[in-house]
Amino acid sequence: MDIRLQTALRENGGFITVAQGRKAGLSHTSVLRAAKAGLIERVAHGVYGAADEFDDVLYANQLRRPKAIYSHGTALYLHDLTDRDPISLSVTVPTGYNTKQLLSEGMTVFSVKKELHEIGIAKMLTKYDHTVICYNAERTICDCVRSRSRMDAETVTEAVKRYARRSDRDINSLMKMAAVFGVEKILRGYLEVLL
Repeated sequence: MDIRLQTALRENGGFITVAQGRKAGLSHTSVLRAAKAGLIERVAHGVYGAADEFDDVLYANQLRRPKAIYSHGTALYLHDLTDRDPISLSVTVPTGYNTKQLLSEGMTVFSVKKELHEIGIAKMLTKYDHTVICYNAERTICDCVRSRSRMDAETVTEAVKRYARRSDRDINSLMKMAAVFGVEKILRGYLEVLL
């Protein structure tokens, strides 16, 4: 295997995009040749992983779409605020982002104003130890309450309960986030029952 490819894979957690390959001095053709030779595997369109890497769908999808931030059910899963594995990946994108491809791949897509898109971002590890971007626990709770008509009511209630029981909960930050997203009154109703 080309030393440049090995280095790029090691620096990027066992995965490489075609763009990252170009930065490392590899042509698109050389990346394709390595895939044909079985040295790397195509994980998703434009994303390749070392042949011995696990298929980390969360990481691979985020490499392809850095503006899609994991949210709602997927963020609940990453923050251990639910026992349910996400059936489909949930992402939030800024208004105006073309969601056609995301929807065709079975993702659940939410849109927010551009100025709200990057509020409450957190970095989390997947079960394969790759870092992905999702919303922090407080933003995730607010998003779920805000989108409760599109989510299972039991999932939302359980997430709020789990958050309220956490030792690292920050109710002040949660309520500030709730005010930003206009769910302060609804969230207060959930919390009054739990606290």
